[in-house]
Amino acid sequence: MKIGTCQVSKNIDKYCIEDLSIPSIVLMENAAIKIIKNIDLSKFNSFVIICGKGNNGGDGFAVARHLHILNKNIEVFLIGGDNGLSKDCEINYRILKNMGIGVNSISNIEDIFNLRETLEKSDISIDALFGTGLTRKIEGIYNDVISVINENSKYIISIDVPSGFQSNTGKILGNCIRANKTISFELYKKGFLEYGSDKLLGDIMIEKIGVPEFVINKFHEREFMLDKELVKKSIRRRDVYGHKGDYGRVLIIAGSCGLSGAAYISTQAAVRSGAGLVTLCSYEEIQNILSNKLIEAMTISFKDGDKLFNLFNNSNAIAIGPGLGNNETTFQLVKDTILNSNCPIILDADGINVLKNNTDLLMKKSSEIILTPHIGEMSKITGISIEYIKEHRLEVAKKFAKKYSVIVLLKGYNTIITDGDEMVINPTGNSSMASGGMGDCLTGIIASFIAQGYTPMIAACISAFIHGYTGEKLSKRMFCVNASHVLEELPFIIKQIQNL
Repeated sequence: MKIGTCQVSKNIDKYCIEDLSIPSIVLMENAAIKIIKNIDLSKFNSFVIICGKGNNGGDGFAVARHLHILNKNIEVFLIGGDNGLSKDCEINYRILKNMGIGVNSISNIEDIFNLRETLEKSDISIDALFGTGLTRKIEGIYNDVISVINENSKYIISIDVPSGFQSNTGKILGNCIRANKTISFELYKKGFLEYGSDKLLGDIMIEKIGVPEFVINKFHEREFMLDKELVKKSIRRRDVYGHKGDYGRVLIIAGSCGLSGAAYISTQAAVRSGAGLVTLCSYEEIQNILSNKLIEAMTISFKDGDKLFNLFNNSNAIAIGPGLGNNETTFQLVKDTILNSNCPIILDADGINVLKNNTDLLMKKSSEIILTPHIGEMSKITGISIEYIKEHRLEVAKKFAKKYSVIVLLKGYNTIITDGDEMVINPTGNSSMASGGMGDCLTGIIASFIAQGYTPMIAACISAFIHGYTGEKLSKRMFCVNASHVLEELPFIIKQIQNL
């Protein structure tokens, strides 16, 4: 699924109308039909449609016409009089009037009382006040109408975006509809990705309304949302003659006294997601403990310097950082890994933390690097506040990836994966997975898929999706999901996705 800004949507519409000669009223009619498709007409019979004067209001008038034709009970409201309607909005407004369908005007407090009473009696309220182009703060009668809709509706459907929602940033412009379902068109709006937007959007449906794919590709800025179908197509089926050498060698550099669990989880994740040979390098004090637990992986200690440097040269993927500790020894290990490795590197946890004030080291790499920070770690290495990153996650991740020519996987709600040019959002996972070790697990999965021959960007995307999807599946029968649960389920989920 493609993600886009308000400007991208405007450019697409403009091209369709001016260059392809697709009348804008045709796109509006297609949008109305798709909105009707997303309503359970067997269950709901009475509707209130509240319209503004722009094209979003025109969508609302067209939806009202279709509902009337389907013998549903409708009440239509227009804020202000019928002066100043957009061209297509006026066409659909006049059609309603010509059909004898009354349109209630909202101009004063008495009209708002009428709206409130009507909302209370209706099954569904349809918000067609403002679309993606809104930039000004909601004020005056519009503010009052939005509050009344929120307070008196049983169920709200918003057309394109909830009115008052800034479609690029996810910010509330003074006041905002709190929808139960948002039906948007062609592109997943960038603002939908921001923290807190789920409380305003409800269920999100993205519908096609007849825009040719080549037009979308012409203006689209290489920003995507992952889905099962894409991941399924990306996971290769194993050759009947395949052997362990065909599925890659992974080196995990992780763990320290008191943090051996991180080393175990990341190593076992690489094993359970299909890597051919996995070796853990850790401190000598915990090597024996981990050797007893990791019966399908090999272990060495940091004292085995020759073996470690040999693995730098002969591994297909290296992951470094989980549970190492934020100290000088870890920094030296990260530095040695970056300067001496011949394969892609995943930096996680303390492998990222030690780069604070040392990010120039990334410029000296000879292999591709993936960083997998959470917001706190991203703040540490960029010097940007956590609050700013929360509100500008896409921008911060993309700029950092571009500056250092790395891949950034910024963990959290709607995980971001970007190489600075392309950006992919992973929608899987939920708060049942909020526990220690989950990031270590993801790191091991990424290393495994890289070792199996996937490009670092594809491996990061596939791994993030599988990791979150596994947690989602488990959370249906579990209150909380731990990394150990994900480890057990991984091979089954990968096969399940492959066979979808």
